[in-house]
Amino acid sequence: MQVKCPHCGKQVAWDTANKWRPFCSERCKLVDLGAWIAEEHAIPGEPVQGDPDGPAADDRDRSH
Repeated sequence: MQVKCPHCGKQVAWDTANKWRPFCSERCKLVDLGAWIAEEHAIPGEPVQGDPDGPAADDRDRSH
């Protein structure tokens, strides 16, 4: 089976011979990891309670 590298889009084999799967290389894997660390990627959803980037507790209480 062939898949696209999530970073560069290159076609790569999805098998145990590719130790970087789903990425094509260690470089693409590390670039993607850096993007997560820099918060360039995020999983959508509601802010977690106590999340410093989410709404303050008093703001949530006043909205009801």
